Amino acid sequence: MDLVQQIRDQARSLNRSIILPESEDSRTLHCACTLAEEKIAKPVLIGDTTRILEKIQDLNLSSDGVSIIDPSTDANRQSLATLLHSKRQHKGMTLEEAIALALNPLWYGALLVEAGHADGMVAGAVNSTGDVLRAGFQVIGTAPGCSVVSSCFVMYKPDWEFGDNGQIVFADCAVNPNPDAEQLADIAIATAITAKSLCNFEPSVAMLSYSTGDSGSGVDVDKVSQATSIAAKLAPELKIDGPLQADAAILEAIGKRKAPDSPVAGEANVLIFPDLNSGNIAYKLVQRMADATAVGPVMQGMAKPINDLSRGCSFDDIVNMAAITALQSSNS
Repeated sequence: MDLVQQIRDQARSLNRSIILPESEDSRTLHCACTLAEEKIAKPVLIGDTTRILEKIQDLNLSSDGVSIIDPSTDANRQSLATLLHSKRQHKGMTLEEAIALALNPLWYGALLVEAGHADGMVAGAVNSTGDVLRAGFQVIGTAPGCSVVSSCFVMYKPDWEFGDNGQIVFADCAVNPNPDAEQLADIAIATAITAKSLCNFEPSVAMLSYSTGDSGSGVDVDKVSQATSIAAKLAPELKIDGPLQADAAILEAIGKRKAPDSPVAGEANVLIFPDLNSGNIAYKLVQRMADATAVGPVMQGMAKPINDLSRGCSFDDIVNMAAITALQSSNS
């Protein structure tokens, strides 16, 4: 089965509610109506009800199954503003400022997720990545025990011999320029959780480097080695090893030769890159040169799922990210 269809089908079985705060955008409205029609998730749009319904009608779409919440009239507005104030007053935010900020759809959507009125949020078709992550980070924060928000891509090609059933997860490819050892360990653990929820396989995590074991030396190798040790202590049930070179991680013959005692070498399905340069370059090369599908970036490490979109996304991209967010919510 196609990976995207698999993700949509899995999401359908969960019946999660997903906030879509960018209701002025036609792609978002198409997404909301598609989610409802195909029962992939329960879409919740944020904004003026009359205006949204008019826009849906103008697009010749059906609003059946689409929920709309207007922050200016919602019965939960005061309690959510109070929630925001309680989280940000240590930074000097007043209650009046919280009430005003709660009118912003991005922040109101994040507050609805944090308060348990919805399972996740998808935005970024209109808003910048910084604005989306700021609302998510300041309202929801990182998951317990996780110090950093990161991202991953599911790289997929049906006839691949690599990874698991044609799927390998790459991280971090979009957020952290140069994570330290502790952050890299958190990224590895978060990516393993994401991989399991999206791909239905047991993660086998390779911490990548230009060195396999002690074949090379230097501060960059030391960082990967330290991160591997930290991750293994924090998640002792996780199958993880490093440092591993990329070929040793994914090719059985080379893995056996270079790291014969490794539980991961030759069969890795999760690849953790040591920095953003290597991760971003790798996923783009694999996507273009191997003609692989890159599903993402999927944000991870938050206590509850919020995902960011490219402003050049299609409505189909938003549908897929909403389905992914629904799957992530089962782990939050």
